[in-house]
Amino acid sequence: MDPTIKDFEAAIAELESVVKKLEEGDLPLETSLQLYERGVHLSRFCHARLEEAERRIEILNERGQLKAAPPSLGEE
Repeated sequence: MDPTIKDFEAAIAELESVVKKLEEGDLPLETSLQLYERGVHLSRFCHARLEEAERRIEILNERGQLKAAPPSLGEE
């Protein structure tokens, strides 16, 4: 685990910042590469945390035999 990443929310916020800076395109090549590398690292961290959360939800659903809400529940 990367000690520079505090948590999922911090990683998402930093990733958004990295993407914004890269989209502006006014950076030297080396800086852009460093930002891109950091963005990939943050993206992988976030993806791993989301997969962990999904596994935990699946385990809880199996233990409690919870069922997904019907699609019509969210409709108004």
